[in-house]
Amino acid sequence: MIISNLLLIAGTGNKSGKTTFACRVIEQFRGIGIIGIKITPHFHETTPGLVLMSEKPGYSIYEETNPELSKDTSRMLKAGASKVFFAKVTDENLLAAFKEIMKHIPTGNPIVCESPALRYYIDPGLFIIMKSKYSNNKNINELLRLPHVMFHLNDIIRAKALSIEFKDGKWSSSEKTL
Repeated sequence: MIISNLLLIAGTGNKSGKTTFACRVIEQFRGIGIIGIKITPHFHETTPGLVLMSEKPGYSIYEETNPELSKDTSRMLKAGASKVFFAKVTDENLLAAFKEIMKHIPTGNPIVCESPALRYYIDPGLFIIMKSKYSNNKNINELLRLPHVMFHLNDIIRAKALSIEFKDGKWSSSEKTL
């Protein structure tokens, strides 16, 4: 399934810059109704500011409402996303949960999503892998064959503007594609 208005972000390890990259993109495109999504397979306790939108066996979907906390979804909202969704999902329910989230997003709005595993089901307009010098043994070797662009966190920190564009409903980058 191709979703051209989706920018999908994965990382090679913890602290690779996934959320920093997502927030930089959101800041750069804050005036056009950009949507943030964070999908995780970890079913930990729900934090303040998350409003339950949908719950089915294998997933729970929330909308973030609090931009003042330090969690990833709050950071996306504070960066300027018009809405931010958070999903706790088992692997076998990932696509169903994503489709449920998509029901709440206006057609054509730019979307920035942190979810490495979603790449196995969706062909996004742009797929970014953030390379980390820290590895926590995440097995994303298969995904390393699929990115359009790779960045390092230092690249993002130094850049005044990202070489990312959203035009005619599709994400693209002037970075060298892989």
